[in-house]
Amino acid sequence: MKVYKVINNNIVRSYDEKGNEIIVMGKGLGFKKQVGDLIAEESVEKVYRFQDANNSQKLVELLERIPEDHVRIANLIIDYAKQSLHREFADSLYLSITDHISFALERNQKGIPLKNALLWEIKKYYPSEFLCGKESLEIIKRESGISLQEDEAGYIAMHLVEASMSSEQPASSMLQTIDDVLRIVRYHFQVELDEHSLAYERFMIHLKFFLERVATAQETGEETALYSILEAEYPAEFACCDKIRNYFQKEKGFEVTKNELVYLAIHIHRIIESKGGKSDEL
Repeated sequence: MKVYKVINNNIVRSYDEKGNEIIVMGKGLGFKKQVGDLIAEESVEKVYRFQDANNSQKLVELLERIPEDHVRIANLIIDYAKQSLHREFADSLYLSITDHISFALERNQKGIPLKNALLWEIKKYYPSEFLCGKESLEIIKRESGISLQEDEAGYIAMHLVEASMSSEQPASSMLQTIDDVLRIVRYHFQVELDEHSLAYERFMIHLKFFLERVATAQETGEETALYSILEAEYPAEFACCDKIRNYFQKEKGFEVTKNELVYLAIHIHRIIESKGGKSDEL
């Protein structure tokens, strides 16, 4: 490998044997190096390969502006996530995790905490990723001496979930399905949804994760007692959920569990309540 561009003392751009652009990390790799200089193979610690040239360029721009220690910590977290969760992730994870870790550490230094409004949902639906996020905070503390709040574990877990979603449901199909669900909610309550509200943001993220679980038949268990209680309290929301359940049965061939319907109903209630819409079934 040869140096194509020096990003900093420890990171350079290069090309592999197939002519694909790569980003190479290692102590001193870029120190006093010129374009065309050979890269010492024994000094290479990490090689980033991206199928998406846009993500590759974004990572280069990120690496040029953030501290190298932040990059190293992010790599440790991703390596740990791969081992503990026994899965591979999309290339975009290197970009999202590195950017988030650096931003979180900068905010901590400035005394600017960022509350995670979705922390409860993340703990509930993605316990393994959340535990990985919790361990990530220990890695950060060990490597930097900085203790971050539990909210950050939730954010890290979200990045892990989004980067490991299966390809069973293409992005275009997922967006169309989400649009169909939103249309059912709008029609059922005869209300326009506030797309800038926190409730809407929560609902959109919940839908994204919900579709992944339904498409891959991931069970979240049956909570029949809670279902009965909430069905009596939120009849219009559950009537709407019944339409959504029928939609998935007829259009997608998926079965939606009562447990999933419970949390769909809760989110629908929040989004309608935040809008001030009526909860009377049409």
